[in-house]
Amino acid sequence: MSNMKATYLVVGGGIAGVTCVETLSILHPEEKLVIITASSLVKNVSNVSFYAKTIVKFDVKDTEASSLLKIHPNLEIIYDSLKYLDTKNKTATTEEGVVIQYEVICICTGGIPKLISDSNKCKRILGIRDTESVKEFQKKLKNGRKMIIVGNGGIASEIVHATRSIQKVWVVRDDYISATFVDPGAAEFFQETFRNNSKKKTDNTVLRRHVFTEEDTVVSINKNLKSAALGPDWYRKLENNKNESGDQELEIIYKVEIESVVETENKEYALVVTLTNGRTIECDFVISATGVEPAVNFAWDQLPNRGPDGGLAVNELQETSIKDVFAAGDVACAAWEHAAHWFQLRLWTQARQMAGMAAKAMHARITNEEVLQDFCFELFTHCTSLFGYRVVLLGKYNGQGLGTDYEILLRTTPNHEYIKFVLQNGRLQGAILIGETDLEEMCENLILDQIDLTPFGDDILNPDIDIDDYFD
Repeated sequence: MSNMKATYLVVGGGIAGVTCVETLSILHPEEKLVIITASSLVKNVSNVSFYAKTIVKFDVKDTEASSLLKIHPNLEIIYDSLKYLDTKNKTATTEEGVVIQYEVICICTGGIPKLISDSNKCKRILGIRDTESVKEFQKKLKNGRKMIIVGNGGIASEIVHATRSIQKVWVVRDDYISATFVDPGAAEFFQETFRNNSKKKTDNTVLRRHVFTEEDTVVSINKNLKSAALGPDWYRKLENNKNESGDQELEIIYKVEIESVVETENKEYALVVTLTNGRTIECDFVISATGVEPAVNFAWDQLPNRGPDGGLAVNELQETSIKDVFAAGDVACAAWEHAAHWFQLRLWTQARQMAGMAAKAMHARITNEEVLQDFCFELFTHCTSLFGYRVVLLGKYNGQGLGTDYEILLRTTPNHEYIKFVLQNGRLQGAILIGETDLEEMCENLILDQIDLTPFGDDILNPDIDIDDYFD
């Protein structure tokens, strides 16, 4: 058993853990920093571009953990997982028996996929969350003829978009697709693109990003702990897998969930899936893409407060209920009083923001300085790609928490753009921007400044009027 001392200890090699390390390396490079990661590959953010003050787009790449040594002269990497945390004596013990004495710690252990029941027994139910599960999925796709996709977030949406020449049944519990991110109108906009794509043999969408160049060198140190979660363009890997069975087919079944999955013998397909509406479907495999739950799989000397979703409850400085123990990313639950236009969704964007905030607060604790919560928590923003379109979500883009007292302004051009404004008392509360709209900065300012838009009426979305001019 070996012992070491560190001022800062970070647990987890996902976006949150790596962002925390990178931020601390800028703030306090002379102090000893240790990161515990279960995989030799960690998640790293690159190609960061700002569309406005708070709207950031970036790529997520797998990179060797050792590359972090270049940016932090006093970093030590431990390839292991956390077994026990003694917060009173400030020691962390790993599975291999390494003991680290720390001054402040940040837990960034991420989330684990919420798999549909029966999945532990059945190898044909796949949870897609990390680089290893994509490899599994690719193997299956080579000889699969029909699959069921369960879930209604970004990953489920992208699987549907990216896979060709295999029959797909998409099972969603909502009454429209991609419900985690968009609204029924935007879902209809995307479905139009399916219809158009099915007529064309090729997909003309150009994606300017590619990830996973080093994916094949994955060394998973601890098989029970999966490598960190996927980046927003992971599905590009899947687009090269063609199936021999001919044309792509897609059926979407709304307002249902999976009742049971039974493996069969002597039948054409290996699985019989029964839905809650009583219908049965035979298929080769089931993709479970139903979100994540916080992963806290180590023992503590005292238990911190948990949020309603099981995440570690953190305050506005990302500190848990136990002093000097911070948490960021999917494992954390934002338990502070939120700003009017911010809420938590377990996304890349927020993992990065929370971890940056945690690092600043940890540094402030060591140096006895004061720190204020970062401006990014004033406004919910998320920038991603869905079905080949740029998607920017701002504020309460689906009227979250506004009750029934709000109105919607909409502008949509088939196969080009979809713009939705959520207004309350004449003021912009949220927006969905799909396509190259160039309205991001204007919308950000309108939400933050709460300017009364009543005088403009519907002209605010009139394509013949350059509304930007009013607010320069």
